[in-house]
Amino acid sequence: MFDNKKIFITGGTGSWGQMLTTMLLESYDPEQIICFSRGELAQVLMRRKFESKKIKFVIGDVRDYHAVKDAMQGVDYVFHLAAIKHVDVCEQNPQEVVKTIVNGTINVARAAQSVGVDKVINVSSDKAVEPINAYGMAKALAEKIIIQSNQYNDTTRFVCVRGGNVMGSSGSVIPFFVDQIKNGGPITITDSRMTRFFLTLRQAISLMFTASNDCVGGETFVMKMPACSITQLAEVLQQAHGRVEIKEVGIRPGEKLHEVLISKNDAHLTYRYNRDYYVTLPINAHEKLQKIYNVYPKFDLLEFTSNSLPMDDQQVEALLSKGKFI
Repeated sequence: MFDNKKIFITGGTGSWGQMLTTMLLESYDPEQIICFSRGELAQVLMRRKFESKKIKFVIGDVRDYHAVKDAMQGVDYVFHLAAIKHVDVCEQNPQEVVKTIVNGTINVARAAQSVGVDKVINVSSDKAVEPINAYGMAKALAEKIIIQSNQYNDTTRFVCVRGGNVMGSSGSVIPFFVDQIKNGGPITITDSRMTRFFLTLRQAISLMFTASNDCVGGETFVMKMPACSITQLAEVLQQAHGRVEIKEVGIRPGEKLHEVLISKNDAHLTYRYNRDYYVTLPINAHEKLQKIYNVYPKFDLLEFTSNSLPMDDQQVEALLSKGKFI
């Protein structure tokens, strides 16, 4: 679907953007990949890393509508990845979070409609479900902005992809724990009871491709991500890298003990799409969307949380091995 297409990636120099670019070049023959981001140094480093004539680097900020629209001319697909994503940083800077995540998403949606993009794929987060922090609240609003954008035109389709923690993404806890072990410890855990969803970066991008291809527009694809406790994660990493002290330091502002990918309120709107995805419809889904997904089995759980079906140690080890962390 991406052969001979122009693809626009906001936040393209981040870990998601670089893996997305890698897999687009591996599996498809795009006409052009436009990497749109505000960091000059990050773009220079990425250009040296890829050395591909198919990648065009554009300095710009999603906060600037005209910069987004100008760079989006002639584009077929938009992957919206740009965000301020560290929960504690977002708690200290809520106004900046709104400018980037909320206003930035409005700008991307408006620009895509204006220039006639085929599809916009917005990458969301488990923290957007029952949000308690600035990041999650902004992501929840961004989801609603993207889904509602389908009502404003008949040409551009908008879809959300919602997932949890991706192993190896910038600021990820796993390389942080590995560094702490290699430096002699301790491993600092905020709360020993905490659980999180995890997936490798390559797996996450593959699932995004599925959503990009299959979406009707107006739905949210929810990744079926495995989960484990943070303590369990630290212990499995120690088996590979060495034993150190584990120190509990207390939950940081805005953190939850357990994350949620599908809430009790969304359960009745959710379908089992395939082995990798659930699909959640908006409460005001149009008749066409409802008709398409009514043929799929209904989601039959009360909710989908990170402490619902935890992995055992062997499964955690296998996932870490797949992500090349052990």
